[in-house]
Amino acid sequence: MGQPGLSLRRIRPRNSAGRNLKAAIGVGVGLAVLVVAAALVGPYAWYPLVALAVFGATWEVTARLTEAGYLIERWVLYVGGQVMVWSSWFFGVTGIATSFVAVALVLMLTRLFHVGGAQSSPGGYVRDTSVAFFVAVWVPLFGSFAALISKLGTPELDARYFLVTFLACVVASDTGGYAFGVFFGSHPLAPAISPNKSIEGFAGSVCSAAAAGAACLALLLDQAWYVGLLLGALLAVCATLGDLVESQFKRDLNIKDMSHLVPGHGGLMDRLDGLLPSAMVCWLLLSAVG
Repeated sequence: MGQPGLSLRRIRPRNSAGRNLKAAIGVGVGLAVLVVAAALVGPYAWYPLVALAVFGATWEVTARLTEAGYLIERWVLYVGGQVMVWSSWFFGVTGIATSFVAVALVLMLTRLFHVGGAQSSPGGYVRDTSVAFFVAVWVPLFGSFAALISKLGTPELDARYFLVTFLACVVASDTGGYAFGVFFGSHPLAPAISPNKSIEGFAGSVCSAAAAGAACLALLLDQAWYVGLLLGALLAVCATLGDLVESQFKRDLNIKDMSHLVPGHGGLMDRLDGLLPSAMVCWLLLSAVG
C-alpha cells in the first residue's frame, strides 16, 4: 500500500504565500470579473477602468512620496495622467507623446515656485522633478498603452481579442510565478531587492505566460504560435522587472505596501506594478499583428 500521505507531503508548499489568502482570493476574483467584463465590452468600458486605475495608482505613489519628504506637484500628475490616457483614444501614440511632453514641461516649471515663489531658491529641485518624471512614466505613460490596446482592432480581428490576449498572458504570468514560487521556490532571484522572489517562480511565470501567449495568438489572432511564445515570455520578463522596480521603490521609502485600498493585496500599485510595463511591450508587439 505504501506510506500513507506520502504524495501529499511531496506537494506540500515550500514557502508561505505571504498573504491573507481568503481576502486575497475573494478580492482577486472580484477584480478579475470587473477587468474581464470591461475587456469584453471594449474601449467604452476599458478606457474608464484604466483611467480610474491610473488615477488611483498615481494618488498612492505621490502620497507615499509626499510622506517621505518629496515635493511633488501632485495635481499636475493627476490631471496630466488623465490627459495622457484619454488623448490616446483620439490621437493614439501621438496623443500620448504630446501630452507626456506637456506634463513634463509643467512639472519642470511648477516645481520652480513650489516653495517661496520666485523669492527663494527651490531646494531639492533636481531630485523632486526627477522623481515626478519617474512617476509620470511609471503610471500614466505605461497605463496609456494599456488603454490603447483596446484600439488595436481591425475589420478582421475584434479588438477584444487583443485585450483577452494581454490579460491571459498577465494572469498566466502572475499565477504561474506564484504557484511555482510557493511550491518549488528555493533559489532567490534578487534577494537584495525582493527576498520572496525565486528563480523557480520566475521560470514558472515565463513558461505559463508563453503557453498562454501561444494559445491566444493561434486561436484568437490567427498568428503563428511561436510569436505568442515570444509575446508571453517578454510580458513575463517585464512583469517580473516591474515588480522588482516597485519592491525597490518601497524599500527606498521603507514601506511594505503602497496602501490598503485592495484588501489582501495591498494597494493598486501592488497589483499594477507588473501589468503597467507589460502593457507597453504588449501594445508594441500586438500592434504589429493588428
